[in-house]
Amino acid sequence: MTVTLITGANKGIGFETARQLLELGHVVYMGARDVERGKKAAAALGAQFVQLDVTDDASVSNALATIDAAEGRLDVLVNNAGILGSEVINGPEAVRVFDTNTVGVVRVTEAALPLLRNSSNPTVVNVSSSLGSFWAVNNPDRPEFNVPLALYSASKSATTMLTVQYAKSQPGIKFNALEPGTTATDMTAALGIGRPVEESARTVVRLATLDADGPTGTLQDENGELRW
Repeated sequence: MTVTLITGANKGIGFETARQLLELGHVVYMGARDVERGKKAAAALGAQFVQLDVTDDASVSNALATIDAAEGRLDVLVNNAGILGSEVINGPEAVRVFDTNTVGVVRVTEAALPLLRNSSNPTVVNVSSSLGSFWAVNNPDRPEFNVPLALYSASKSATTMLTVQYAKSQPGIKFNALEPGTTATDMTAALGIGRPVEESARTVVRLATLDADGPTGTLQDENGELRW
């Protein structure tokens, strides 16, 4: 049985990724900040729940300790938790966005590494964004060119760079970043855009189920590798 942890899994892409991986036979731990919502989401799918706030070191440590005690390893980590932030650019907002979208990836990954090393095919998927791609945001033909979310974009650039650096420093573990596609979730509700969450989650699932000789250190969307 493949043991998988998904952060920010009580709704949106995380929830749907959990559903699809459960169908493939994974043991899925759904991480969420809110205990009530997280337990409800996990119960709806028949998954396990762990309280996990990616901005809180103790919460992250406790979540991984719970998985360690129950499973002794972690095969797949999906760093999905994230926030869009606002168009306001100031210090407090920058700290808030980066703490969740980028530092959160570091917190969870570092806590998970000992368990990932116990797996025969360890895989990490970081949900990033093409809004963090220098190529995309400077290309007038791309939709990213006209999106003014500076802090979100910068945090996702950092997430993709973390992915590359982890892939280099941890050659026994596959690390890949993902552009999931514009998806209709709570995060994009105010914008009124996005495709069904099922479509975007399929790309997460593809990267979460790579063979042992699969790629690492890449940024991908549903069509393959992206320039960034």
